[in-house]
Amino acid sequence: MQLIAYILIYPILWLVSILPFRLLYALSDVLYFFLYQVFGYRTSTVKTNLKLVFPKKSDDEIKVITKQFYHHLCDMIVESIKSMTISEAEMKKRYRFTNVELINDLGKKQRSIVLMCAHYGSWEWIFILQTYIKHKGYAIYKRLANKYFDKLVKGIRAKYNSHLITTKETFTVLEKTQKKGELTINGFASDQSPKINKAYHWNEFMGIKVPMHTGAELLAKKLDMAVVFFRVKRLKRGYYETTFETITENPREHKDYEITDKFFSLVEKQIIEAPQYYLWTHKRWKHKDKAPN
Repeated sequence: MQLIAYILIYPILWLVSILPFRLLYALSDVLYFFLYQVFGYRTSTVKTNLKLVFPKKSDDEIKVITKQFYHHLCDMIVESIKSMTISEAEMKKRYRFTNVELINDLGKKQRSIVLMCAHYGSWEWIFILQTYIKHKGYAIYKRLANKYFDKLVKGIRAKYNSHLITTKETFTVLEKTQKKGELTINGFASDQSPKINKAYHWNEFMGIKVPMHTGAELLAKKLDMAVVFFRVKRLKRGYYETTFETITENPREHKDYEITDKFFSLVEKQIIEAPQYYLWTHKRWKHKDKAPN
């Protein structure tokens, strides 16, 4: 069944990916109509999340942010499909870096990097970073259920010398690269909600006490990697700008969870500036009622 699904769906994805951007975003508008207006995909989750973290905003303000969010979500969906065939030159034009020298300076110091980000703005095209730096790229991800689509996604990332590894593989793989003397840059989307039985650290995120993923910090300390945050700004439709910020070059000098807390404070700042670009469909605050006193 997995192969049949792949054979049926792949040609559609490929045809979408070769559309010029003007038609691609017209398709996104159609997708928005069905996803938001017709089916109401996770609208209750989105509105609940927004009302929870922005209690002072009116219903009209929440509605505006919700609509803006769904427009952006649909753009991201078609942009991720576009990744199948987009040229390197086109991606570089649309996804720019303001201070890539920060990464290269760490490389000159022979420092591998834990690169922390949130589900904000656009993270699908960050892999073009590999064309500007010498670090070997890894991204921690959840393996897709369909092995054929999983292979497809890995192949797309590999175009720019990036490699996807699962959470279980992370420490083993990166420890081996370190022993070989390889410089690596390792991407973590660290704003997700951990399983409650692995909730080792709780703190406030957008004013609500929640469990926080600490894997990126723990790995940085174990392997003594610098920690860098990347902030994404949407300039206009289909164009993004990314800025790097060093959280620390010496993670072992920090108290437990200090790095994680710093990361979440940076995420909060960009959400407050433009909330419509955060991934509100995730149940990020689902464990709030289980917070320890």
